[in-house]
Amino acid sequence: MRLFDNPDHNFQALFALGAAGQGSTEVGETLTAVNTINQAGASNQTFTDTFRTWGKRLADQADQAGGDKEPHTQNARALRSAASYEQALYFVLGTDQPDDEQAVYQAGRDSFDTFARTCTPPAQTATLPYGGKRMPLWFFRPQGATGRRPTVILTNGSDGQNVDMWTYGVAEALRRDWNALVYDGPGQGQLLFVDQLPFTPRWEQVVTPLVDWLTARDDVDPDRIALTGFSLGGVLAPRAAAYERRLAAVVAGPGVVTPWNAFPPQIREVLAPTKKETNQIWNDDVAPRIPKADRFTLNKRFEPYDAAVMRAARQGKLFTDFWTPARVLVGMDITKVAGRIQCPALIIDFQDDQFFPGQARALYDLVTSKKQYMEMTREQGAQLHCSPMAPQFYCETVFDWLDQTVRN
Repeated sequence: MRLFDNPDHNFQALFALGAAGQGSTEVGETLTAVNTINQAGASNQTFTDTFRTWGKRLADQADQAGGDKEPHTQNARALRSAASYEQALYFVLGTDQPDDEQAVYQAGRDSFDTFARTCTPPAQTATLPYGGKRMPLWFFRPQGATGRRPTVILTNGSDGQNVDMWTYGVAEALRRDWNALVYDGPGQGQLLFVDQLPFTPRWEQVVTPLVDWLTARDDVDPDRIALTGFSLGGVLAPRAAAYERRLAAVVAGPGVVTPWNAFPPQIREVLAPTKKETNQIWNDDVAPRIPKADRFTLNKRFEPYDAAVMRAARQGKLFTDFWTPARVLVGMDITKVAGRIQCPALIIDFQDDQFFPGQARALYDLVTSKKQYMEMTREQGAQLHCSPMAPQFYCETVFDWLDQTVRN
């Protein structure tokens, strides 16, 4: 499973390769991009430039197939364009054009919107108020569906885009006659890259308006609404389920209790009792000695938790306020609230998870409602954080459980 020597490049590319099973990418396109990057000398710059080129090429092809010409081709290529732009977006802050971040996001978002609009039936879109902005959502329905149906709300993580929710949920939901709702919460998608609204620890304030919107529809069964959380969503979804009582089930993939523990100890140790002391340690003792490559990683990891980090990173700088994003991360700990979950819960673990090892089992132990623990393993080809090479297996596992728990 080694496409690049750099583990971050490799991990992201594995997602692109694995997504081919759900039609979000094409194996040949992905491997051609990988070869191009390696031949040019793999770096954040060549990775971003290559996948950005693929995103535009596929978007142009989708446009050419638009209208009544080749609607199915337009739909398929718009989805693959969105996936290519997502790959470019991940590393753009580490290039010599970090201020292109919003433009790369918008290009991928435009392709995803084209895809959603050309689905059969087209996804329904809406926006809901949140934090003085509008939270976008996409509602997918099975073809020919009638009556009230079970519905899954798909919660993304800290650096995934909407195309991931197609790969890790929507496509499988539609195959099984479920409705599926995709949304950008604070710290994600439009609310992050355009509106600059960072993550909130109070994710129930994000999910409750979504449940309100769904229960008002005549094609949603209000007693069969499930919530899934992918990647960092593995802490967001359980947090929401601890307070939103209308949910019929919750899935955490992986289960997460303390997101702050995903950061190396030497980074966590910077956080002192006060903002003044913390930022003095950061700016005087730590930040000046951080290598350039690690500066990109820290900007990327902290970006969703404080808009000031994003603004500095887009100027090619390292953030100076460590305290604010760190306190948001600390505040996302659900140790004290996980026991409030009343609906059935599926807690997924990934063998060799690089970010949250041991946390799925910890969440499972905290949950007191009906629960199930499942590990995805090397033997299944489903190891590493979020099973990048096995999204079909992941979805089969999740929806088998949802069908048994919610539908029956």
